[in-house]
Amino acid sequence: MPGDELRVEYHQQLQELKERLVRLGAMTAETVGMGTAVLLDRDLAGAQRLIDGDDVIDELSLEIEEECFRVLALQAPMAGDLRLLLTTLRVVSELERSADLMVNVCKASRRVYDIDFTPKLRGLLDSMGVEAAFLIRAAIDAFVDSDTSLAAALDDIDDRLDDLQVTYVEAIFESHQTENLPLRAAVQLALIGRYYERIGDHAVNIGERVIYMVTGWLPESNAAARNALRKASGEGAKGVVIDFDAPSGMDQQVIDPPEPGAERDDGGEPT
Repeated sequence: MPGDELRVEYHQQLQELKERLVRLGAMTAETVGMGTAVLLDRDLAGAQRLIDGDDVIDELSLEIEEECFRVLALQAPMAGDLRLLLTTLRVVSELERSADLMVNVCKASRRVYDIDFTPKLRGLLDSMGVEAAFLIRAAIDAFVDSDTSLAAALDDIDDRLDDLQVTYVEAIFESHQTENLPLRAAVQLALIGRYYERIGDHAVNIGERVIYMVTGWLPESNAAARNALRKASGEGAKGVVIDFDAPSGMDQQVIDPPEPGAERDDGGEPT
């Protein structure tokens, strides 16, 4: 096969991988919405359908991973294409885990089947479901469009879901105290809130991987740089405080380590 045809086939493979990943993201976001409806409607049959339907998501996830491995082995991609494939592998894992969390929600819904949710709890559960599905869709949009601005914003957007989860837990305590919500049911409801919160975290992780795909940078890069500086300083050397957000060229602050037993001047405990 001529070289040009090989390159065309190669880029078609990459495009098909992206399309499959978008389909997986859409299925995951849809699962979040359907799982929330199942929970609020106390739909046991619907819960079982979603639990069984997770096999389809698992199968698609496996197909995408295997295709990524095949392209990596046969095409030896470089630079941006390599980061695309590595990002796809990570995003698949984040989406598959998000779908698993909704399976957990469906299983938990069967354990609280006989519990009447207060209007406040129902409203908060519905809002968490909407926010979690939105975050998944936004993360996939950032991937498709290579949109680093949207990818970086996901962490701030996730704050809304985090705040909802905190309010939701407070509402559970309130129901336990004033509405005689059984403790066992309260624990299950708290776990459900945690599942939604974790879905938001997975979306943020996808955003970080999108930034890596486009720029080659990861949040762990700063940590690695800090650790390298610590190693370079050697044992017993002066402590070096580096502000990685400081403007380039700014002098770094060097601090002598305190003597053993000496009091700190910041009001803290002796070293």
